[in-house]
Formats: sequence, structure tokens, C-alpha cells
Amino acid sequence: MMDMEEQEVEPLISDVLVVTRSGTERRGREGIVSDISIPSSPEVHGRSKKILVPSDAESDLLSEDGEAETDHKISNTDTIIHMLKGNIGTGILAMPDAIKNSGLLVGNIGLVFMATICIHCMHILVNSSQELCKRTNLPFLTYSDVAETCFATSSSPRLRAFAPTARTVIDVFLCITQLGFCCVYFVFVSQNLEQIFNHYYGEINYHIYMAIILLPMLLLASIRNLKYLSPISMLANILQFIGLGIIFYYLFQDLPYTWERKKFASWGQLPLYFGTAIYAFEGIGVVLPLENQMKTPADMKGWNGVLNTSMIIVSCLYIAVGFFGYLKYGDTVTGSITLNLPVNEFLATLVKIMMSLAVFFTYALQFYVPVDLLNPFIQRRISPQNYLKAEYALRFSLVMLTFGLAAAIPKLDLFISLVGAVSSSTLAMMAPAVIDTVTQGERCSWPRAFKNVILFILGFFGFITGSYVSIRNIIKYFVGEDEP
Repeated sequence: MMDMEEQEVEPLISDVLVVTRSGTERRGREGIVSDISIPSSPEVHGRSKKILVPSDAESDLLSEDGEAETDHKISNTDTIIHMLKGNIGTGILAMPDAIKNSGLLVGNIGLVFMATICIHCMHILVNSSQELCKRTNLPFLTYSDVAETCFATSSSPRLRAFAPTARTVIDVFLCITQLGFCCVYFVFVSQNLEQIFNHYYGEINYHIYMAIILLPMLLLASIRNLKYLSPISMLANILQFIGLGIIFYYLFQDLPYTWERKKFASWGQLPLYFGTAIYAFEGIGVVLPLENQMKTPADMKGWNGVLNTSMIIVSCLYIAVGFFGYLKYGDTVTGSITLNLPVNEFLATLVKIMMSLAVFFTYALQFYVPVDLLNPFIQRRISPQNYLKAEYALRFSLVMLTFGLAAAIPKLDLFISLVGAVSSSTLAMMAPAVIDTVTQGERCSWPRAFKNVILFILGFFGFITGSYVSIRNIIKYFVGEDEP
């Protein structure tokens, strides 16, 4: 059986031109037959540049030029900590709003179901990456690399032709996801500041607060070197976890009975629930960079491996915040649980400030990804002496874009649901299913193919319905109608 599999794989890797991390070319086992380059990352200054996805605080995994440090491997405990940091962001604060759109019983059962699916899709991505690394003799692959390489090493000529398209699709949705996060961060910080200052200084227009934080956002986005963001990232993590502990302190006080809350909301609200819940599982882009940095990558998998351990902890935190947040505040819960905390108590005000600072500092990390993806595309079209000017123009333009979108749609719950439905469902569910099927190729059994089809359909259904309902409610907001 092993011989048969090797014979199937061998021709696939023999026609691949491998570009190593340093940009040097390395041939497959039997030379080059086709002209497909794997991976075909955007070239900058004549070398291949890997793009990692820092989500909410893993910039300490990156060197100063954005590439992974190969000589500083991390332990399993460090990996779990980074997984927790990469998954716990603004999404966990929106969990009570997700439960509001589904009901106390249905929402929490649904979170267990969605957590299981998302963790399984993360395993699919890791398994596919390891399989493709063996085929190409590459030490590691990023998400975009995996998408491109699975098509480029396919035995089907038709599928091989889609390799560049696969990379482009993943890169586009990574950009949409990260810029969507940045828009959410603008709204989150502005709304929390508005609530604090309006209590002490009277009503001020929401857009004034957004304009106030625009200049600091521009300055933060001007930092080109992730090394200088590492201390800020660590501060954001400390603020975030302390703030989360204080939030639980408030949630556990004077809890009503569970039968006082609805068990099921309505069918029409379920797409909003899906968008918000899938948004929270934002850490799939973190999995491969972390696995590439581990001392023992094999420990990432397994029923008690790093991935399952860390994601079960994350899922339990999501369910706890969602359950107790909705139980505490009911249908009055907002897009962020921090906005439900009392405005006249020092500790609650401190939490809002801490979480706002944590999210503000995280903006630059999320912002790094679309800049790193788009910058090579621009540099290929201008002269080298204009590279720096073009990069700053790109950075400031993207900040203004996220600012404009956030100012136009200052509804945190709808923004989170829309970003989750559009991009998170693609990256967390649909893309892994496609990648696994293409990677397995002719060896893909019909139960496995059927399972992947179901995953894709679930993701696509959530993509369509979640996007439709979110956009419909955004339009209702603009025309002044009440949301359902």
C-alpha cells in the first residue's frame, strides 16, 4: 500500500520547481517538467517572501522583516499560549450577542457544534500542510502556499491550472478578514470611549470620538517593523486577559434563572448568530505559522495535542462568556459585552478603557497582513526609489478605508456578523474542505469527499444567509427602520 501511494505522489513532486525560503531554487526528486513554481509568493527585491498572519498578538513569532524565526523554536506550552492569544479578541466579547440571536439553549449547543467543525477544519489544514511539505520538500507552507500547492501538485492538469487562482482567493479573503477586523476595532474603541465620556461630559457625536482616534491609528499604522510592536502586543495581551477576568466578575453577579431567557430566538436571526460565532473563531490563520515554529510539530495533532487542548479552552471561554453574558443582560445585550457594564462604576470604566487600549494596540498587528499582501503588488508597478512613499501611501489609504467604513456603519454587531459571514466562513470552513479534497486527489475516499462537501455546503450556506441578513439590516439602519 505504501508503495502504491509513493508511486502516486512521486510524479506529482517531480514536476515542481520549489522556491525555498531564501529564494534559491530547489528541484523535486527528478527535475523540472512543468513551469509551475511552488509557492509563488509575491517577490520583493528578487526574493520569495512568506506572509504570515498575525492575529491579535502573535507578532512575537515574526522577525523584523515579517518572516518566521527558524532558530528559535517554541515549546508546546508557548504554542498553547499563542493559540489562546490568536483566538481571543473582540469576537469573545460579542458572544452574548450571538446567543441573543439564537437563544440560550440553541446558541450554546450551536457553539459546541461550530467549535467542533472549526477545530476539525484546523486539523484538515495542518494535515494538508504536512502532506504537501513532504511532496515539495519544503520546511513549511503558509495558508496561501497550501492553497496554491495542493492545486499545483494535483495529478489533474485542469486543477493545476487553478493554482495561482487558489492563492489569490485565499490572499483576497485574508485581506478582507484583516481589514474587517480593523473596521470592527475602530467601532469598538469609539463606542466604548463614547459611553465613558458621554457619562461624564455629556452627549458628543459618535463620529467625533472616531475622528479623535484616527490620528493615533495613523501613527500606529506607520510602524513598519513588527519587532517594535512586540512590547505593545504583550501589553495588549495583559490588558485583555485582566479585563476578561473583571468582566466575569460582573457577569456572575445577580444572575437570573435560565428559564427567564428564551431558549430559541427565531429562524430569521440564526444567520446573524452564525456570522458572529464564526467571526470569533478567527485563529485559523495562526495555526500554520505556529505549527511551523514548534519544536515538535507532531504534537500539534492528536486527541490531546496542542491544537485540541488550546481550542477546547478557547471554546469553553466563548461558551462561558456567551451563556453568562446573555443570561445576565438578556435581549438588552449589545455587540460587545463591555457596553453593558455599568457606566457609573470605576471598575467597569477601567475594563472599558483596558479593553479599548488592548484592541487599539492590536489594530497594527491585524493591519500588517493586508499591507504585506498588497505592497509587493504595488512595488512591481513602480520604480524602487518610490517604494517607501508607496508603502506609506498604502498604509494611510487602508487606515482611511477602515475609518470610512466604520464611520459609515457604526453598528458593531452587524459589522462583526458581516465580516464573519463573508470571510471567516470562507477561511475557516470552505477553503479547508476544498484543500483537503484536492490534496488527497484520487486517494480521497467517498466518505471523506462527502464529509468535505457537507463542510463546504455548511460554510457556503452560512456565507450567503449571513451576508444577506447582515447587509439587509445595515440597509435598514441607513433608512431608519428598526432591526428585527
